[in-house]
Amino acid sequence: MDELMRRRVYGADHDDPDPGPRPGHVYVELVGGPLDGLLLDVTGWPEDRLAVGAVLGTELGKFGAGGRAVYAPVVAAPGRWAWEADSP
Repeated sequence: MDELMRRRVYGADHDDPDPGPRPGHVYVELVGGPLDGLLLDVTGWPEDRLAVGAVLGTELGKFGAGGRAVYAPVVAAPGRWAWEADSP
């Protein structure tokens, strides 16, 4: 858990002095693709939404500004979501 506490959370401002996870929140680790290594705050997400993953805005993917990265749960590794594709 200490390793996760030093990680950056998706959506945190680049100038945020503490861009890491917050106590009491639930996170998944993004694996692969443009957001590799970031944590996504899924606190309060319903089970059906957690089961399908997320499409996350990013300027770092194939489509640049306005692009999105698609991440889905890794069945064999709970708490990790793997990159599937970039989307415009």
